[in-house]
Amino acid sequence: MITKDTIQHKFQSIFHSTPLVVRSPGRINIIGEHTDYNGGFVLPAAIDKAVYVAVSKRSDLRICLYAEDYQERYEVELSERAPTEKHWPNYILGVVDQLVQRGHVVEGFNLYIDGDIPLGAGLSSSAAVECATTLALNELFALDIPRLEIPKIGQLAEHTYAGVKCGIMDQFASTFGKKDHVIKLDCRSLEFEYVPLKLDGYTIVLFNSNVKHSLASTAYNTRREQCEQAVEWIRVNHPEVDSLRDANVAMLDAYVKERDIEVYTKARFVVEEIERLQLACKSLQEGDIPLLGRYMFDTHDGLSKAYEVSCPELDFLVDIVRPLPQVLGSRMMGGGFGGCTINIVESAYVDELVRLISDQYVKQFGKDVTVIKVQTADGTSTI
Repeated sequence: MITKDTIQHKFQSIFHSTPLVVRSPGRINIIGEHTDYNGGFVLPAAIDKAVYVAVSKRSDLRICLYAEDYQERYEVELSERAPTEKHWPNYILGVVDQLVQRGHVVEGFNLYIDGDIPLGAGLSSSAAVECATTLALNELFALDIPRLEIPKIGQLAEHTYAGVKCGIMDQFASTFGKKDHVIKLDCRSLEFEYVPLKLDGYTIVLFNSNVKHSLASTAYNTRREQCEQAVEWIRVNHPEVDSLRDANVAMLDAYVKERDIEVYTKARFVVEEIERLQLACKSLQEGDIPLLGRYMFDTHDGLSKAYEVSCPELDFLVDIVRPLPQVLGSRMMGGGFGGCTINIVESAYVDELVRLISDQYVKQFGKDVTVIKVQTADGTSTI
């Protein structure tokens, strides 16, 4: 188990100084998939799995990094920072670059990083690294960065140094998470509100398919283009429509359906998902978790059949729990073609469900499923 003491002890053994320690969590997304780049809403929550960053000042202008996961050190002069083929330092160096570009005075520092977010499970460990680094350097050098800037800096670090054109949901959830709540985030305005997530007697369980198909990035770009095409056709008659957030099914029926059924189907999923998220928030505010669960199943069916970003492994993991009364909802989570399903499960049934899924999944696919139980947690903070 990672604690402040273990982090400080390891840091001192490597860098021989006493650090400032920051924790930044991973995230789940309850509902609202592929809505972010269409100007819609998402409903993420920070989780009790996190990245821990420890930092201290140096007397020179050198950046010295150490990653526990890789047992690897990386050093560079501040003035010579650039993306590196080692990959993991890029999330940290990208943040440094953003800070310098914004006119902040950053000097040399030591940084140690560890964490317990499972890698490759789609829980946004990279966003957690970026947000933890931003807050750590903010505190270390007294930069006075407004909290709303932390996710923006993290997002741009990922765009420029990691080369991933991600939305802002992951960094936002990591920064602004609140225990026992989800964040209803407007991806267009970045306005947000907390919605209570009361799961009395239920547990959030993730089943990691341990699949990552190479289709993901190509399909993602294609879906974005299809959504933009639908907006373009609608705008001819409705210039006020800037994104699918502003569209409705009647507009799609009138201006898209006959031109391209594929574009229509993809855009319709997004329009319906934005509406479904609003209904999901209402169910949460009314404490109706079973209704939320039904919306989750509906989202998965849309992602699988209409948006076509699922895969046999993810469909299997959802279909096997669908008839079980102890599982209120299940869906694939994330960009698609692999990763996790997110499930709301009766707490007393979790162990039995894990045995069932583990047994059936290995029979079906010849590989293990990884089980991750999570709880909601607070966002990025010093510890």
